[in-house]
Amino acid sequence: MFQGLRWHLLVSYLMVMAAILSLFGTGVYVFVSRNVYLQLDKKLLTLAQAAASSFGEVEAKGSQYLEQVDAVPWRDIFNRDQQSLEWFDAKGKLLASRGALALTERPKVGPHTLERKQKPRQIRTYTISVFKDGSNPHQPSLEGYIRASQSTEDVKIVQNQLLWGLGTGGIIALGLVSLGGLWLTQKAVEPVEKSFKQLKQFTADASHELRSPLTAIKASVEVMRNHPERIHPKDAKKLAAIASATAQMSHLAEDLLFLARTDATVLTSMGEQIPIPLNKVLQDLLELLEPFAQDKEINLESELLTNISVMGNEIQLTRLFANLLENAIQYTLPGGTVMVILSKQNRFAIVNVKDTGIGIEREHLPLVFDRFWRADKARSRREGGTGLGLAIAQAIAQRHGGKITVTSKVGVGSCFQVRLPVIS
Repeated sequence: MFQGLRWHLLVSYLMVMAAILSLFGTGVYVFVSRNVYLQLDKKLLTLAQAAASSFGEVEAKGSQYLEQVDAVPWRDIFNRDQQSLEWFDAKGKLLASRGALALTERPKVGPHTLERKQKPRQIRTYTISVFKDGSNPHQPSLEGYIRASQSTEDVKIVQNQLLWGLGTGGIIALGLVSLGGLWLTQKAVEPVEKSFKQLKQFTADASHELRSPLTAIKASVEVMRNHPERIHPKDAKKLAAIASATAQMSHLAEDLLFLARTDATVLTSMGEQIPIPLNKVLQDLLELLEPFAQDKEINLESELLTNISVMGNEIQLTRLFANLLENAIQYTLPGGTVMVILSKQNRFAIVNVKDTGIGIEREHLPLVFDRFWRADKARSRREGGTGLGLAIAQAIAQRHGGKITVTSKVGVGSCFQVRLPVIS
């Protein structure tokens, strides 16, 4: 029980930490990428501004000027293998270009990213406007544009390295967090586990101590009822109520004591384990419960495969299937049907207890094996139950190496399936 709780807490803790690390990594990636692009834009802007002083010469002589002039203002900051410079007139017509990148797009003022089919596939550009003084010094006229461009391959390399670093760091961080989470979950569950053990011990002790006074009350009531001449007629109903309440309390005490023993870390002995023919156990139960079903006008049917035996305790297995059958009969309307099917699947015996009863809501199915849990509809239809029958059935199935599952639909019925390993 607590091992599953520990893993649940650890997984939840890791999911929260993974989400936090993912958000942190995304923020770092976006911040660094933005700064790298800002630095690239700043470098391209500086290059374009340096080339602006030669705009007049380029406009007059074109590419010939760039080929003839050895010393230009932007020579030391220009890398012709990765960058390009282009001069355009006021209408966007190319006047001259320098560098390895050939672009066909018209100039757009400001920073832009261009996608291309050929390599390099992504290019960052920065375009500035060049003005010349006119007759009105407050309204200079547009002379043209200068566009500086560079491949973003270096930026992509930085981004890939950053992603690799963040991913590796995130995995290492999650590993360290998981180790810390194991310790934290252990410490978090310890008080709960201690309290639960104390509660189990109290339940076992209280159930054991209740048996003696309940037995004395039950014996006293039986003695009084065996001599009706000593009982005043007005007290007969009171004695009947006392007897019923005593029987219910005894049943509850026995159920609690059984579950407390089942929950123990070291399971108590189940008694003698011998081969148990399931078809005989189920057939005996059907014969025993047939009058109960007839009183409720319920059809009790069976399909039992013979020669299927399991190792276990016959008393406990009888109690398991008795609880399931009694529940099915209790929650089935008159005229309904309860069917028991025994079959074999691989190395498991499969027992299905089906009914055409009131059914269970889908959201309630995970709760049906919880102790003292009963749906409102079920509670209104059954009196005297303790709410421990299915919990005991599940405990017995697990102690025999099996499991029990349920499917149900409201208004249609329920099916409880028990899987037990057969004798190989």
